[in-house]
Parts: sequence; structure tokens; C-alpha cells
Amino acid sequence: MTTLEGGKQFEAVLAYLRETRGFDFTGYKRPTLVRRVGQRVTSLGLKSFAAYLDYLQVHHEEFPVLFDKILINVTDFFRDQPAWDYLAEQVVPRIIGKGGRIRIWSTGTASGEEAFSAAILFHEALGQEAFLRRVKVYATDIDEDALARVRTGYTGKELGSLSAERRARYFEAQGDRYVFRPTLRRALIFGRHDLMQDAPISHLDLLICRNTLMYFTAESQGRVLANFHYAMNDDGFLFLGRAEMLLSHASLFAPVALKQRVFAKVPRAFLREQAQGAADAWPDGASGEAAHQLRLREMAGEDAPYAQVIVDAAGKVVAINQPARTLFDVAPSAIGKQLRDLALSHRPIDLRNPIDEAYRNRLPVIVRDVQHPSPNGETRHYEVHVSPLLDDGDVMIGVSANFVDVTVATNLRMELVRSKEAVEAAYEELESSNEELETTNEELQSTVEELETTNEELQSSNEELETMNEELEATNTELHSINADLRDRTEEAGRLNIFLNAILGNISLGAVVLDPEHRVRVWNPHAAELWGVRSDEVVGKRFFDLDIGLPTAELKEIVRSVMTGQPAHAELEVSAVTRRGKGAQLRVMVSALSGPNGTTTGVVLVMEAVGDRAGKKR
Repeated sequence: MTTLEGGKQFEAVLAYLRETRGFDFTGYKRPTLVRRVGQRVTSLGLKSFAAYLDYLQVHHEEFPVLFDKILINVTDFFRDQPAWDYLAEQVVPRIIGKGGRIRIWSTGTASGEEAFSAAILFHEALGQEAFLRRVKVYATDIDEDALARVRTGYTGKELGSLSAERRARYFEAQGDRYVFRPTLRRALIFGRHDLMQDAPISHLDLLICRNTLMYFTAESQGRVLANFHYAMNDDGFLFLGRAEMLLSHASLFAPVALKQRVFAKVPRAFLREQAQGAADAWPDGASGEAAHQLRLREMAGEDAPYAQVIVDAAGKVVAINQPARTLFDVAPSAIGKQLRDLALSHRPIDLRNPIDEAYRNRLPVIVRDVQHPSPNGETRHYEVHVSPLLDDGDVMIGVSANFVDVTVATNLRMELVRSKEAVEAAYEELESSNEELETTNEELQSTVEELETTNEELQSSNEELETMNEELEATNTELHSINADLRDRTEEAGRLNIFLNAILGNISLGAVVLDPEHRVRVWNPHAAELWGVRSDEVVGKRFFDLDIGLPTAELKEIVRSVMTGQPAHAELEVSAVTRRGKGAQLRVMVSALSGPNGTTTGVVLVMEAVGDRAGKKR
């Protein structure tokens, strides 16, 4: 589709969808979006995305069709069975063993098969009473039409991946469809949720997001995964699809079973405990501020090996780690106070200037050669790194000031300066070796970056192939459905044809069926006997071109009249010569064949020897 390339026209379509329907596709991968929307544009016979935008503005019924095209809802019960088997054998027992409530979130659930699969696993492990008491499954998707199909149930074909025992145990028939048993259905909640715009469901023990992240850009994936990390319990599990690896998010999630795409959250318990203590110290009504500070601390990291102070955008101190409290003799009660009111703001350096510079330039600021006495009286040397902290919306919400102890490096540097003249030759050699090592390190770093780039490209290609595979699976399902319909119609046509041949083959009159182009469609055995021509010799040929002893030219007028419906029936006596060479007087009766909407689809000619008929009457 060279005429349908992405650009300003395509971005205008996405902006229109966001403004009018609330669907924000700007975080989705552009090649996939352009291909999927382009297929729809081409199928409508339009030439550009600008023309399609005009079409959307006029035809509001197009929106569901477009969303169904973009959101590939290909899913199944226990899809990728080995991964679900691992989940049942290794992960489910660990979650159950913790005790208490169990919260599960199935994102991008489409028509709900994966949410029901998770419910079945926990029900089998817990039993019905404990399952209803402990488990709550939240199933969400951006596509409301897909969620609506959950309420109507599934066809027998859609339950084909379930064993007969599970189908009978968990589903009951309602007409020609099957619904999840109402007693267990209470444990599941379905609703619309946009991973890019809506807040995540929290306190999760298991988060299922299979073959959904692969449609997002790397930046959007990072935002979604950060929300997932925030939403999960410290001992929670993340269950992804086969095309998703999390190679660049090891700080958030650690692999439990990489082949099965099961990951565990990397916990930050220490910061949570600190933040909870700070929240308890706030006055009533300030819990939102404490939650905001919790987010700040999680961004800043935990258990730093150096003194660290976190200040929010209002100038309040929201965290001081243990090394900082010891180094600067600061009490825990300093948390929540304005930095300017503490001696820490100007000792050992004036922190306000580098903090203002970090806010102004939104870049880290480093202050070197800072001296401060340690608790034992020894003078230590520090580098102060003041770094801005940005939230997911790129809004600056605070800064972190880290006091990195460089005393050892500083003392070594001073010693080198003092002994430089005495060991100049050795120093130059050491410097040369150091430069070689740095060059080697740069080369290795360059190689590592190239490998990382190649790996990211391969990952992107793999996700693209997986997307195309999903599309092919959807197309294959549609083709199977069409093929089944064609097979049913062919069988019906065969039955009708057998019925017609049985009727025509058992009447003692010659019968011929013509289509609107006067081609022979049916030639019964009595007609073959009468004119000495088999059915396979005349079917498909024009009736008026046959040389069979019947004066077909004399019949043209009444055949054409009946074909136009004026009249619907007519007859004519003609003289003919049978296959035996005997002359015969024939009565030819012509009747119209009517279609379902009243149109004439052909004519039937019945030929009877007049003498034979008279003989029968006598």
C-alpha cells in the first residue's frame, strides 16, 4: 500500500479517534497501526487517510468496524497450554499458600477466556467454598464490544480447547450457547480499562497480560510496566504472552520461568516501610501527600550505599536514609519539614543553589570536592549529585541529593600529585595503560550497545511477527466459518438436486429446464429417450442450437414470452421427429420458474405426444 503511508494524515485520524471516542492509540506501534487501518481504508476503496477521516466523520457506524480491525481479539481457553500448566503447578500453590484474599487482574482479556481460565485453576486448587471466599478476578479490555460477548456466552466450538469434564463442570447451556456457572461467576468482574490512560487495579497477587504489550511502543511499554509494578504486591507474579520478554525492565521484574513468561516483582519493601512511617506522621487529611511521597521514594531507590536526601517540589524533605541521618546528625522528625529550615540546607554546602539549578535545567547537577567531618572526626571528601525526579507524565516532582564518598579516590589523587615528579615515568606508563584500557572499554561498550540494539530489533521483529500471526489466526477462523457455510449450502443444493432429479426422472414426459440465457440446465431421462441425446451431451448448451428433431425455432416466441412473465404459462403443438425417425405430434407446455423475490430464473418445458395422451384417455 504505497499510497497509504503514515504521516500527518494518519496522525490526524488517531487524534480524531482520541477526541471523539476516547481511544488513545498514540502509544501503539505505528507499523502495525498503519497496516491494520490501511487494510480497512483499501477495502472501502479510498485512496488516502485524509479521505478515510472524512468518511469517519460522516459514517459513525464505521467506528466499531475500525476498532474490531485494530484490536485483534484472538484468544482461547488455556492458550499455550504448557505455560498454564506451569502456572497451575508452580505459581498457584505459592499464591494460595500466603493465605488471605487473592486478587487477580486479567488485562487485554478480549472476550474473557483467559480470565475464566485463571478462575478455573484457582477453583480446582481451592474448592468452591474457599474460592468464592478468597478469590476476586478483575477482567478488563479497551474493547467494550468484546466484553459484551462475555455476557452472551460461548459457542460449543469456542469451548473446544476445554476438556469435556471442565466444560460440564464450569459451563451450563443457555439455548445454543454456554455461560460460566452463575455461582462461580460472582468471583469475576468485567469492565472497560485503557492501560495507557486509566489507573491500574492495585494489591494484585497475579497480573495476566498476554500478547498485549507487543502492540505498544517501547516508551508506552515502560509506562504500562511501571504501573503494573506499582499495582502488584511485593510477592506478586506477572504472566505474559510468548512474544514478550521484559529484557529491558529487569529492575522491575525478575524472571521466574522465562520460557513460560512468568515473572516476579522486584520488591521495594524498605521504601514502603519508610513511607508508611512518614504517612503516619502527617496530620489528618494529608494521606494523599504521603502517597505522593511513597512514589517519590520508590523512584529514588532503596538501601543506597551513600547518604541520600529526597526533597519534593514544595521544598519539603520527604526522605533521609540512615547514612544521611548518621553523617549529618539529623533526627527522623526532620521528615516533612522545609529544607530551608534545617541546617542540612547549608551544611556542608548550600544545597539550595544546585537544587534550583536542577529544577531550572531539568538535568543532574554535580558538586565536587565537598569536605565534611565524619562522626569519628575524620574529614571525608564527597561529590554531591543533585538529580531531578520525573513522574510518568514527565513532570518534575522532586529532587534527590546523593552524597557520594570519594575520600579514597581523592586521597589517592593527592598522593599521585605529590609523588608525580618522583615516579613520572611510571605514571606516564600507567596513564598510557589506562588510556588503552579505556579505549578497550569503549570498544566493548560499543559492542554491547550494538548487541543490545540488535536484540531490540529482533524483539521488535518477533513482536511484529506475532502480531501478524494473530491476524492470520483471525483470518483463518473467518475462512473456516465461511467454508462451513459453503459446505452446508453445497449439501443443501445436492439434496435439492437429488430431489429434482427424482421428480423429473419419474415422470413419463420429457422435461427440460432452461436458464435465462436459454441454456439447458436439466434434461430428464424421458427427454433423452425421446430425442436420443444424453443429459451430459446437452447440459450447458443453448436449447435453440440443438439439432434433435424438435423444431426449437417454433418455440422461441413462447419461451421468450414466458421468460418475461407474460404469460407465466403457455403451450404449443408442433410436429417433430423422434430418435427412431418417426414423426410425432407434440404438445409443448412452457412454465416460468420464479425466484425468491418473484423474478423469473428460467423456464420448464414439458413435451407430451398428443397421440399418446389421447390413447391414455381412451
